[in-house]
Amino acid sequence: MTIEAPVLNRCPFFAQFRPEHLRELEALGSVVHFARDEILCREEDRDTRFYVVLSGRVALEHTHDGRHTAIDTLYPGDELGWPAILEQRKELDARALEPVDAMVFDSGPLRLAFDSNPHFARAFLERLASSLARHLLVTRRRLSRVLATSVLR
Repeated sequence: MTIEAPVLNRCPFFAQFRPEHLRELEALGSVVHFARDEILCREEDRDTRFYVVLSGRVALEHTHDGRHTAIDTLYPGDELGWPAILEQRKELDARALEPVDAMVFDSGPLRLAFDSNPHFARAFLERLASSLARHLLVTRRRLSRVLATSVLR
């Protein structure tokens, strides 16, 4: 199932894309649905899917010694699965906190589209880098709070 351009236009991840880039993304992506507590991807997987959340919330979690630790929460417009774009393993588990709709892209066709259209590749990768920088800041702040709490105990 493909997505209508107005849906992409309402999604913050796609806000700076040119109309021709949105058309390219429409052709490459499809909508998927996840139920509450369903896993979108697992840490260390070599999954080739990249997602942009359209509705719902997704928890990013790290598992160590059987214990799940919340790292971040994703909202509509946020992306996940960026390691697929770089052909790397997933960094964290992603679990739907409520019903989630997401736009999914397979990294193979997406990378081919990048190769054939450098302007499209640049727009996509600049948006992705900006989003990753924001997630890194959130993670750093959360880690600082955790460390400060553990020092006080």
